[in-house]
Amino acid sequence: MSGEQKAEAKVEQGKGKLKETAGRLTGNERLTAEGRAEQAKGDARQAKEKIKDTFKH
Repeated sequence: MSGEQKAEAKVEQGKGKLKETAGRLTGNERLTAEGRAEQAKGDARQAKEKIKDTFKH
């Protein structure tokens, strides 16, 4: 299950990066902010999974 969660975190980070880039290209500050928030959420999820892996071993 941990691998699945890590993959979801990567997908979320990628979607956030795309939104941020699209927002910057179009000048849409809301979309840029949403993208940054999604990336942060993905980063947090990935960090949580790394911590869980550390305590498993």
